[in-house]
Amino acid sequence: MRIVGIDCGSKRTGYGVIETDGRRHRLLTCGVITTSTKHAFGERLRVIHDGLRNLLEEHSPDEMAVEGVFAAVNLRSALRLAHVRGVALLAAAQSGLPVGEYSPLEVKGSVVGYGKATKDQVRMMVSSLLGSDQDEINGSFDASDALAVALCHSMRSAGGKM
Repeated sequence: MRIVGIDCGSKRTGYGVIETDGRRHRLLTCGVITTSTKHAFGERLRVIHDGLRNLLEEHSPDEMAVEGVFAAVNLRSALRLAHVRGVALLAAAQSGLPVGEYSPLEVKGSVVGYGKATKDQVRMMVSSLLGSDQDEINGSFDASDALAVALCHSMRSAGGKM
């Protein structure tokens, strides 16, 4: 099964695509869709949407996993995050993909075994689970967080065949 994980952000949206049989996992690609704060928010959402649509077209995943909105201190940031999640969910719906949604605690708990793990701990475990070095994950927490979401989905769903 091929799973794309998305770590939503209005400035940097991380993505990671894995192939898995539910127990063994292989990294296919990961990276970040970056937007400019110089552009209007609607334009930034379009850039994220286009980037996700291109990613889905290129890698043909079977399912998508997205991190749920968490209680942010800043209401404006939470609303922007919700908009980006909406764009990701729209891209999945346009591609006919089922979507799994997981809280940050679920993602960290699945990948690290501790719901309050640090970003460094998450990246280290993602690298270990995928059998890749941390440089292969582009040194980006956005990409490693997206891969963690994909791994969480794999571990919590039935898994497919590699």
